[in-house]
Amino acid sequence: MATKRTIVILDLFDKNYTTEISCSLDYKTPWQLLFATILSAQCTDERVNIVTKELFKKFPTVEAFAEADLEEMELYIKSTGFYHNKAKNIIASAKIIIEKYNGKIPMTLEELTVLPGVGRKTANVVRGNIYQIPSIVVDTHVKRISYRLGFTKENDPVKIEFDLMKTIPKEHWILYNIQIITFGREICTARSPKCEICFLNKLCKARKNK
Repeated sequence: MATKRTIVILDLFDKNYTTEISCSLDYKTPWQLLFATILSAQCTDERVNIVTKELFKKFPTVEAFAEADLEEMELYIKSTGFYHNKAKNIIASAKIIIEKYNGKIPMTLEELTVLPGVGRKTANVVRGNIYQIPSIVVDTHVKRISYRLGFTKENDPVKIEFDLMKTIPKEHWILYNIQIITFGREICTARSPKCEICFLNKLCKARKNK
């Protein structure tokens, strides 16, 4: 159950940032979001959006991805980093999606995390944005800021996810992900956070411990 302090923090996020469900990755179909999220591992969303603009033209369907030449796929996604594994995983996932799910992206964590290259983070991005299933996505911003706010003491993403599921009201899970990304980029940066202008500076446990 959320504490009064948690509710105040979430209210401040709502007042300062969007309350609309949105995604910083560009996509038009569920499978495009899945593949874009796989590419986003250890890469910025901005870079992924540049890459997928051409990638989705070259491979316009799941079938095209499943039949893609590995080396050609690697060339298209090379700038996202770890491109050998990403290319291999995307092609393998595309084949499974066609063979096992008739070209549709599954919605359960169990089904999604069986796909090569898909962990809980990627699965939760898809579940939250495509199926509007309340999900916590633990990226670098969520991990850092949740720790600073005292919502978790863990370092493991899965443990952080479960801590946040207990702390944050379910109806705010998806929004928390979206708002924290903006907050992490604009104010609560990894280095030199702008505590002096932060609207949470009186509520932040990391600030009090300085």
